[in-house]
Amino acid sequence: MSTIQDKVVIITGASSGIGEAAAKELASKGAKLVLAARREDRLHKLQEEIERNGGKAIYKVTDVTSHDQMEELAEYALKEFGKIDVMVNNAGLMPLSPLHEKKIKEWDTMIDVNIKGVLYGIGAVLPSMRERKEGHIINVSSVAGHLIGPAGSVYSATKFAVRAITEGLRKEEYANNIRTTIISPGAIATELPETISGSELKSAIDDFYKIAIPAESIARHIVFAIEQPSDVAINEMIIRPTNQEL
Repeated sequence: MSTIQDKVVIITGASSGIGEAAAKELASKGAKLVLAARREDRLHKLQEEIERNGGKAIYKVTDVTSHDQMEELAEYALKEFGKIDVMVNNAGLMPLSPLHEKKIKEWDTMIDVNIKGVLYGIGAVLPSMRERKEGHIINVSSVAGHLIGPAGSVYSATKFAVRAITEGLRKEEYANNIRTTIISPGAIATELPETISGSELKSAIDDFYKIAIPAESIARHIVFAIEQPSDVAINEMIIRPTNQEL
């Protein structure tokens, strides 16, 4: 039997990309999924697909920038399944732009989704994990959380923050048997570049993303981290296309 069998896993950003791929992969291993995103039509479609293939999934429309909604998401998981084994904080945005363009709204949105959303996710699941003295929190950072490029200052700052928060969480909670994992993807075929508003920059990024690998590539690594024995923590992984330089 898979070590993932019957584990309750919450996934934010589950309506597309890495979140959707991870949900399908985990469902195939017997996990009980709690799917969260803002687009209900996609969540419903994904739930139906998982259940049609013999898996178990429920969903809750959730905005990760709302502390109250993230708390309600965790409460829903506990009500329906009685526990939370894994939290995958995957929701994220990448509206790249040079600082001189002062796209304040985009800066604020990245900070709210990429940093606060992760913090709210951690905060929502920690009490029950600490009570059970077990759990696993997986936070999706980025290669941009390791290096900075032009137009990526704010995005990189948010992804560096995810790594800092996760490492701090590890040091705070290892004694409670709570595992932490940082996943740092490179160019992955998702909707992430669609949030770039500058047409010239968007074109350049689209060209770069021609080397992108499928979201399933990251989903398999999320599964790998979760299925390790409880005394093993995969703390950080960087996954790039083989032919990605940056």
